[in-house]
Amino acid sequence: MKKLTFIIVMAVIGFNAIAQEKPLKIIAIGAHPDDCDMKFGGTAAMYAQLGHKVKFLALTNGDAGHQSMGGGVLGKRRRAEAKKAGEALGIEYDVLDNHDAELIPTLNVRHQVIRKIREWDADIVLGLRPNDYHPDHRNAGVVVQDAAYLVIVPNVTPDTPALEKNPIFLYMQDGFQKPYPFSKDIAVIIDGVMDKKEKAFASHESQVFEWMPWLMGMTESDIPTGKKERLDWVNKTYLKETKLDEAGKESLKKWYPKTDTSKVKYVEFFEICEYGKQPTDEEIKYYFPMLK
Repeated sequence: MKKLTFIIVMAVIGFNAIAQEKPLKIIAIGAHPDDCDMKFGGTAAMYAQLGHKVKFLALTNGDAGHQSMGGGVLGKRRRAEAKKAGEALGIEYDVLDNHDAELIPTLNVRHQVIRKIREWDADIVLGLRPNDYHPDHRNAGVVVQDAAYLVIVPNVTPDTPALEKNPIFLYMQDGFQKPYPFSKDIAVIIDGVMDKKEKAFASHESQVFEWMPWLMGMTESDIPTGKKERLDWVNKTYLKETKLDEAGKESLKKWYPKTDTSKVKYVEFFEICEYGKQPTDEEIKYYFPMLK
């Protein structure tokens, strides 16, 4: 009888321990609907598969990014595209109503970002580096940096309770070289979810198949019409940074020491921002459970 009681007690303790293990909460912040999909879509899909919670936040509604439509009509369309992309990845997607191409890191926008990070109770916050061709991208990077310390200060944005601990702040990958190149501190292989990333990014049809091809001087005849052909075209045309190159192999070997890098096709890299929690390598493995 005592042995049976002991087994039951230990089972309950074990169950409670599992129940108390909360899912990680991750928020990725871009300037426009589609920014986070391009740079973080694969890793986001992996978090979702593992039962963790991910939110993408676009700081503008994208109402200027098209050659033949704009304003509220385009903003509404892009919000619907973002919702579809979130469904493809298994995540939440928020789009704020700030105007596209007019994003400034004002106090009001900073409050918006602080509130979103706090409401999500984020363990990890991802943003853009503040050096980019697009002023919205640069300013989105600045406003996330500005929020990095303030999310734990109770008297700042006091209408939303402050976080008890500072999250890890990370930058999503870019190819800009000045003032310094992107540092590939963390590597995540996304071969197994690349199809989800392609599908999510392709959900932003107004951008992927209309606006950006127009900017590149393409015509309608250059865009494939078949579903598979369009996804292959998205991969080839837009997701080049995801493909593993020589520069990324050293970081990959650190996080996947037993993996044959010659067989890896797609990787997402992240740089640790100095403004948030500074994780050890072991903590990174906890916060990136797919690395285990």
